[in-house]
Amino acid sequence: MSRRIEPGPGQESVWDYPRPPALEPVSERIRVLFNGETIADTTNALRILETSHPPTYYLPPDDVGMQHLERESRTSMCEYKGRAIYYTVAVNDKTARQAAWAYPSPRPEYADLQDHISFYASKMGACFVGDEEAHAQEGDFYGGWVTDSVVGPFKGGPGTIGW
Repeated sequence: MSRRIEPGPGQESVWDYPRPPALEPVSERIRVLFNGETIADTTNALRILETSHPPTYYLPPDDVGMQHLERESRTSMCEYKGRAIYYTVAVNDKTARQAAWAYPSPRPEYADLQDHISFYASKMGACFVGDEEAHAQEGDFYGGWVTDSVVGPFKGGPGTIGW
């Protein structure tokens, strides 16, 4: 593992995040753009904080343009949150397969996540936390959003599987 980066003022180290993950409300505005359109915009997001991963943001379905999401048959299992379902995102002539996911029946400790939608930043046009554009966590397995407020190193890229 690479050496932990010491957080500066206003920053968090992902190595201080807990395991099992913490779930907390987000005070910043969260926006997701795809193919030139805002498909999600909320001030009521939640975030998951898990050791070694940048935050993953979950948006309430009422603040997501659900007409742009098509449910897929794929599912996966998280040992903490439960079974996830996946969505293709489509705006006009552009689509992104398996670009979003949700937990329709999360485990009790994560009940507040029910039906909230999370997006892979790498598959969207842009994702914002406040006014800052977030970047995708390397590897796409975890779906974290990297901003200037979090420091790593981050798990997910090549050579990090054993961390």
